[in-house]
Amino acid sequence: MNNFFKSKIIIFFFLAFGFCDDINSQRRTVITRAIKKVGPSVASINVEQHISSLSYDPFFGFIYPNEIYPMKSSGSGVVISQDGFVLTNYHVIKNADKITVTLSGGDEFLSEVVGFDETSDIALLKLDGENFPYARLGNSDSLIIGEWVIALGNPFQLFSISNTPSASIGIISANHMDFGRQKSGKVFQDMIQTDAAINPGNSGGPLVNALGEVIGINTFIFTGSNQTQGSVGIGFAIPINSAKKIAKELRLRGEVDRGYSTGLVVQSITKSIARYLSLPFLNGVIIIEVSKSSPADLAGLKPGDIILRANGSTIYKPSDIRNLILEQDLRSGDTIKLKIFRDQKYKSKIIKLGKYYSP
Repeated sequence: MNNFFKSKIIIFFFLAFGFCDDINSQRRTVITRAIKKVGPSVASINVEQHISSLSYDPFFGFIYPNEIYPMKSSGSGVVISQDGFVLTNYHVIKNADKITVTLSGGDEFLSEVVGFDETSDIALLKLDGENFPYARLGNSDSLIIGEWVIALGNPFQLFSISNTPSASIGIISANHMDFGRQKSGKVFQDMIQTDAAINPGNSGGPLVNALGEVIGINTFIFTGSNQTQGSVGIGFAIPINSAKKIAKELRLRGEVDRGYSTGLVVQSITKSIARYLSLPFLNGVIIIEVSKSSPADLAGLKPGDIILRANGSTIYKPSDIRNLILEQDLRSGDTIKLKIFRDQKYKSKIIKLGKYYSP
């Protein structure tokens, strides 16, 4: 073989191997790197509970337990600290008698419930051990509509087959989605919308950005008219900033403190009150009492002030303020921006909710 052909062969192999290296480097994207970074901290959560079936005795006219049988379900979670705290949805572990957490690689751990908050649908678990792989938590206040995200978890119990989480990618479709208070008592406020596929079993798993940071906890999906369908590209996650705040309270107290007081006594504006005070409106509530040293008193509110708006919502009756606090899941330390009417002038006041005990 002459030198000409030898040089051609060498060039061919050089180009071929160089081309393969180029393809391999292109396969390793920000998405694959993010999955590799967060994957070890994603957990499969397996729940066992015992359900009692009921029977009706038509002769005596009462219901009695007939049979107790075991029921198993599963969901997802994410380890958020080296000492084994796991964040998930409350509905994943509700009424659990036994919770087993499986991490990537197949290691299983019994888990205890540190605390849960049914309103926000957040639960905090603790694994026995240390030096666990854990995820970095991002900042859900800096999300960009259209940025890439990855949903990781245990859809349809697929984690048990490969001992690794399943991943689906999509984008941030919308942000600050408010669904208010549900019939179940849950409050879904400021939710993240994504088209990454979220299916049964993904609940409680992390929604991750391209930097490998957890920016949300996957919680629920919209389905088609057939409720047995899976993802149709509309899923929602609890913002991680909200989840972090809840987790911190659960770690300290085991529960979320929603005790608050405004120190206000108000009544609706009637036509006779509006006529007597020469008011140019009929909506709003009038303050008839302010407790001394209460949050309302500290905010500078006075009897005779008329509250027209609270956090941007028009107030028509006393229950509107209470419902707003429930709808927005406000707690001690949170603030309400009020628009009031005093001395024929519109003013703004900010009241900070807090515990108050009347003397």
